[in-house]
Amino acid sequence: MIHLNPVFIPGPTNIPESLRKTIDMPTMDHRSPGFADILHPALEGVKKVLRTEAGEVFLFPSTGTGGWETAITNTLSPGDKVLACRNGLFSHKWIDMCQRHGLDVEVVTQAWGDGIPTDRFAEILSADKSHAIKVVLATHNETATGVTSDIAAIRRALDAAGHPAMLFVDGVSSIGSMDFRMDDWGVDIAVTGSQKGFMLPPGLAIIGFSQRALAAVESARLPRCFFDIRDMRGAYAANGFPYTPPVGLINGLKASTEMLLSEGLDQVFSRHNRIAEGVRKAVAAWGLELCAVRPELYSDSVSAVRTPDGFDANQIVAHALRTYGVAFGAGLGDVAGKVFRIGHLGLMTDGMALSGIATAEMAMADLGLPVELGSGVAAAQAHYRQAPAELRKAVA
Repeated sequence: MIHLNPVFIPGPTNIPESLRKTIDMPTMDHRSPGFADILHPALEGVKKVLRTEAGEVFLFPSTGTGGWETAITNTLSPGDKVLACRNGLFSHKWIDMCQRHGLDVEVVTQAWGDGIPTDRFAEILSADKSHAIKVVLATHNETATGVTSDIAAIRRALDAAGHPAMLFVDGVSSIGSMDFRMDDWGVDIAVTGSQKGFMLPPGLAIIGFSQRALAAVESARLPRCFFDIRDMRGAYAANGFPYTPPVGLINGLKASTEMLLSEGLDQVFSRHNRIAEGVRKAVAAWGLELCAVRPELYSDSVSAVRTPDGFDANQIVAHALRTYGVAFGAGLGDVAGKVFRIGHLGLMTDGMALSGIATAEMAMADLGLPVELGSGVAAAQAHYRQAPAELRKAVA
């Protein structure tokens, strides 16, 4: 049987049929002139999605994790100090990677469900008179908790302190789905992957470097080989790749950026906000709460839903998949078993979101939770019906 149900995990996301067909292409000689016609438009398209004019984009056969490693190994040296907040699994993993690379990480611990404490960052940066901190790490959208942090506020804290540290941002589950402004926010390195907002299969680490980050590359002494952007940059100049590229994925990225830009980035972000708000209305109608502790932290790409104390949220995920063939995200790390996650990013419409809400309701009711069938669906419907018809039809 062909599996046609949409997924509601926060990545990999649903793939538009047109992108799936674009990826499915015959083998081509990546050293032929034709590869340049795929590569350079893909790079330029990503720049527009990142909203950068001065930055440069690099693509590696990898995932967002490889993008993190690209960021730190190309710009830092052993013993360099970085400032980071641990407020979810993915911020934790980036911190762990830095520590494994011999970096000195000053960690600000925050409750899972809360955002990056910019006031605490401001205090630390102001107190660092010797400018020992070389980089500030920030997870824009913490995929494990459905929490979005204010990157512009972190840049303001850096500027107010007169601190020269670079700002590196994990935008894996935000870029392409939520407003991201690399130049306006003074982001020096932005990291994402192909499998979320770009609506492609996993396989591409996508990294934007500012000119300041590029200038740090020559003095950096952390080991790097596969992820050395100098090799990649040189190959791009010759219309090539330093090793065998995933041509189909890059062709898909070219088409994906065209699709996003054709819909219009502001419309893409508005669509995600509208769909996410419908999910949030449903959660409230169920009598449940989000992991994110304040509305200003609510993510427009994933909602982590808290279940009652003593109830294993993983049962919902397992039952929905086993019984209804629909995938939701399990809780991870410190919130494992305490939340289930509804991904609502990438290829997503109001109608698709309603099918996920309805399935979650059935799964919870089947498992004995006091959720009234139709309550969340009705709340989301009431919200979605407020949008003009032409906006409800628009989808990347």
